[in-house]
Formats: sequence, structure tokens, C-alpha cells
Amino acid sequence: MSLAGQAAPGDALEPIKGRSLWDDARRRLFANRAAVASMIALGTIALMALLADVLSPHAYYDIDYDRIAIPPTFDEQHWFGTDANGRDLFVRVLYGARVSLAVGIVATVVSLIIGVLWGAVAGFVGGRVDAIMMRIVDVLYSLPFIFFVIILMVVFDRNFILMFVAIGAVEWLTMARIVRGQTLSIRQKEFIEAARAAGVGTFTMIRRHVIPNLLGPVVVYVTLTIPAVILAESFLSFLGLGIQEPLTSWGVLISEGANEMETKPWMLFFPALFMAVTLFSLNFIGDGLRDALDPKDR
Repeated sequence: MSLAGQAAPGDALEPIKGRSLWDDARRRLFANRAAVASMIALGTIALMALLADVLSPHAYYDIDYDRIAIPPTFDEQHWFGTDANGRDLFVRVLYGARVSLAVGIVATVVSLIIGVLWGAVAGFVGGRVDAIMMRIVDVLYSLPFIFFVIILMVVFDRNFILMFVAIGAVEWLTMARIVRGQTLSIRQKEFIEAARAAGVGTFTMIRRHVIPNLLGPVVVYVTLTIPAVILAESFLSFLGLGIQEPLTSWGVLISEGANEMETKPWMLFFPALFMAVTLFSLNFIGDGLRDALDPKDR
């Protein structure tokens, strides 16, 4: 007969389950109230952008000459008012969210792919290859961002897809430097030496051992790159080099609203508000991921 509180000889002992790094990071991330609130806000904006046609009875290109530049009103379902051409501002802000978020995500993915591969190869191979690759990065860094993008858009003509490529082709430079610095420390680790002793090829080690160990800082930097890309697109659209009518983005709407801010402040307020909330949310999520993935902060 077994004593109370003790397992009988025939009873099976339950295995003790450990907690992985990613489980611990997820727990710490969801304990961060600012990050959770930011994820909710960002998810709400993204969902509203996807359901723009359902949420508003107006099309983003419809012009109503009888309702030019009216303030917000609920009687005619112009909740954010109309712009200088009589188009509903609410649906245009949501369509602007589609474009700005798409540019932010796609251009960030482009910069992520180029930057991670470039930085990982340069840092892991080292030597002359590293010197040549990073000098190329330094040369591209010396070119003014807006000058480089304008050249690309003038040579290849302006279109929606080119903006993704143009911005992504510039934003990868910082990603490459960050990845190279992390790779230089990783390549000295014992598991890399063990893989090298086992005869594993260079690019196989980069793919299987180096890049997976870079996910922490890379994920954090991605959340900080998206707002930078959105700001870059808005800046280009503000200058008239970005999205063309009738399609719109937050940069285009802010540019139009800035010209009418003294007499029609709602044209600037609503797109600027949505953009500010999105940028703050992405930065808070980035801070939360940095704290969650930092082993020194446990």
C-alpha cells in the first residue's frame, strides 16, 4: 500500500515537458500589453482594409460633384467626409491602407531575402569575398535614397510593381550589415566547427545552421523595416513619384490633405491618424519582439 502523496510502484511517471525558446518568447510577447494592443490595432486596420468594399457603400473612384469637400457626416455615409473631387474619404483611406501595407510588406520581403542572403554569405565566407561584398554595400549606401529610387523609376517608368522593387532594393543594405555582424559571431560557435569537421558544405551550413540562428534579430528588424518602407512610399507619393490616380495610398492622401489643411482639416487628419497608428503599432510590436527574443532580458 503506497503512502499518500507518493506514486505506487506500478504507476507510470509523467514526463516533464520543457519549454522551448519560441514558447518562452511567445509567452513573454503576449505578456507585453503594448505589443498585444498594437497587434489588435494593426489587425483591425488590416481587416478594415480588406473589407473596404463591404464597409462603405461608395467606390474609391466615384466622384460626386454635389458633395465636394464636405466634412464628416453620417446622413449620407461619408463618415470621414469627402475630398476635393467629391470622393468618399473613408473608403479611400481604407484603399490607401491596402496599398501602403502591401508596399510595406512586399518591399520588406524583397529586402529581407536579399539582405539575409548577402549578409550571411559575406559574414560566413569572410576574407576577400566579404571585403568585396561589403564594399558594394558601402558604395550603394553613399547614394542618396531618393536619387536612387528616382533613377529606377525614370529608367523603367512608373508603375505599382516597380515601387516594391525600388524601395526593397534600397532597404536591404541595413539588413545585410546586421546579418553579417550576427554571422561573424555565429561562425565561431562549436556547432559550426562540428558541421565543418563532418564535411558539410559552406552553403549547406549557411542554410541549415546560420540562417535559422539569425531569425531572432531578423524578425525584430523586419517589424522596424515595414514602417520605414511605408514612410518611404508615402514620401515618394507626396512628391508625385508614387501611386497614381485614381488609386491612392496614405502618402497621396496626406499630400492632398496638406494642401487643404487650413480649410478642410479632415482631409489630412484621417489618413495621418491611420498611418500614425500603424507606424506606432509596428514599432511597439518590434520592441515587444526584441524583449521577448533577448535571452539577457529573461
